[in-house]
Amino acid sequence: MTDGTIADGGDLAGEVAKIEKASSDPKVRAAAALRLVQDKVRYLFKGMDGGNYTPQSPAKTWQLRYGDCKAKSLLLLAMLHKMGIEAEPVLASSKLGDLVSRRLPSAAAFDHVLVRAQVGGETLWLDGTRTGDRIADLTDTPDFDHVLPLRTEGSGLLAIELHPDARPAVEAAIDYDQSAGLGLPAVYAIAVKLRGPIADMVHAAETQNDDDKNEQMVQSIISDYVGDAVMTDHSIDYDADAAIATVHAAGIVGSPWDKKDNRYQMDLDHAVSGFSFDVDRARQDWRDLPVNLGSPASMVVRTTVKLPDKGKGFAFEGDRTLPEHIANTQFLRTTSIENGVMTVEEKSLSSGGEIAPADIASVRAAFAKAKANLLRGTAPADYPAHWQVVEKDRADGGLDALKAAYAKAIANDPDEAPPYLNRARFRWGIYDWKGALADYDAVIERNATADNYLARAGLHSILGEHEAALKDIEAAQALKPGDANAAMQLASVYSEMGETDKAVALLDERIASGGDDKDNLVTQKADILATAGRPEDAIAAIDERIARKPGNTQLLNERCWVKGRTSTDLPSALKDCTKSIELAESPAGQLDSRAMVYFKMNRYDDALADLNAALDLVPDFPASMYMRGIIKLRQGDRKAGEADLAAARLMSPRIDERYAKYGVKP
Repeated sequence: MTDGTIADGGDLAGEVAKIEKASSDPKVRAAAALRLVQDKVRYLFKGMDGGNYTPQSPAKTWQLRYGDCKAKSLLLLAMLHKMGIEAEPVLASSKLGDLVSRRLPSAAAFDHVLVRAQVGGETLWLDGTRTGDRIADLTDTPDFDHVLPLRTEGSGLLAIELHPDARPAVEAAIDYDQSAGLGLPAVYAIAVKLRGPIADMVHAAETQNDDDKNEQMVQSIISDYVGDAVMTDHSIDYDADAAIATVHAAGIVGSPWDKKDNRYQMDLDHAVSGFSFDVDRARQDWRDLPVNLGSPASMVVRTTVKLPDKGKGFAFEGDRTLPEHIANTQFLRTTSIENGVMTVEEKSLSSGGEIAPADIASVRAAFAKAKANLLRGTAPADYPAHWQVVEKDRADGGLDALKAAYAKAIANDPDEAPPYLNRARFRWGIYDWKGALADYDAVIERNATADNYLARAGLHSILGEHEAALKDIEAAQALKPGDANAAMQLASVYSEMGETDKAVALLDERIASGGDDKDNLVTQKADILATAGRPEDAIAAIDERIARKPGNTQLLNERCWVKGRTSTDLPSALKDCTKSIELAESPAGQLDSRAMVYFKMNRYDDALADLNAALDLVPDFPASMYMRGIIKLRQGDRKAGEADLAAARLMSPRIDERYAKYGVKP
């Protein structure tokens, strides 16, 4: 078939000679020949002038440096035969799957040709139209179900026994530095190794793209693992010998830890949770159909998390090991917590193929069981409140890495608003109000939206800068007329400035217009009237709304709060608070309100019990922290009282001023 197709002394013969000189190992030689055909000859389909069945010669293919699957396979065969390696062409169908073995024989059943070689007792599947195959990949099995060897004496179909690829197509290593605290963003570094054709595609794109497009490509690749993260560094390395493209990135990501059942948890599963087996066999005609899992594929994900307090008290929940096999896929997982670092490594090695109809129910059940107990990391039950973490970080430099990362993100894009906005939100979260304000100045300079003006107005209000807040709200309203949030914020500023009538008139106008914000508007109106020393008017406004919605926990709580802070009809206030607590799903606010009532009744122990309960639900609740501090001072526990007051002032710098209006002072 290939005799004489490579002329002695020619360029192609020279390439064969180079391969033979480099190694005497036939497998190494086969890999080198395949790499030459894949990397140095472009694919181009030729279907005219008999080309649909007749390949061009190896010499022609090498001269042109392009060819279709027939030309590439014949070139590869000629090189292998020249080196004495046993090999033959095989026909395959890229579309029909196992239908090839069931239909009547026909040349039209096949649309692809590749090479099957035998080396040292191993079967090597060599496809010249692919890219990125290396010696480790030669025994990987293509998803063609059956192939037809082309032999002079004829042949029947040959079944391909699928197995997982020798090397993972994707290997990701994700490192989080969460040592600053679980409620804070994390500094991350990630490396994603891509093998085979996808690596070649990434490498080709990287060499042709400009910097912005490469950044977008890296962001797209890492988003599967770290979500919508901020990148401060990125790069792409390509190892041609291994055919591996490695995508590197580093930056800042929102904390992957969430509070569930009042305890921080982090989802750590990348194996089972990302595996979908959503097959529809509801119709009778479909119930005898197998499920096609596609080609063999392997993936490895390694996650490390640098924990706060050197990992003390952290643990795993869920399945630390995985079922050995589900749906033709082998799962492997190892876990550890050592030296303050939580580590999880997961492998999913799929052989692809099909799931028989009789096995669909059991596979579905196995996945449901595995997904019901996904792996997660858990923080200790006594993990400190956010304000405590921030206070400690401020003292020992725990925020330095995050600050440096935000500064680098800004340095990378100094003319864009998002980096400043990200840092502003971070600074807000660590109670750096002036730093956040400076960042919002930069944000608005670059992107003056209504939302950004309102956010800056909120910061001005926190700092007691009412005139500046007023200007920002007016700027926001000019950009977004009729916005309910802007109106409520403006009413608060009017109230702070002592302009109660303007605040109430503004809210009455919004209340009269109806809408879904009516409860919030009435609540705010009552609060402003109470602040102005008009508790009867405040209670009357709430009474009217409660008459329409008697079981509304927000309104009941507001009536209790108004009565408590103004010392008005305290017994009925207790009834409102208690009913609101009973109806609320998470009654931290309601408990805080009832504590105020108890405080005004000089029932300090009852008030303290409610405040502790509120802080158990919301540890970063400055109002409850402040009231608890005052009560502890009055009960003689000066050290604990001062600590609570300091924490409240950290979170709410004007809290003394606000509570003085309620007649409550340390």
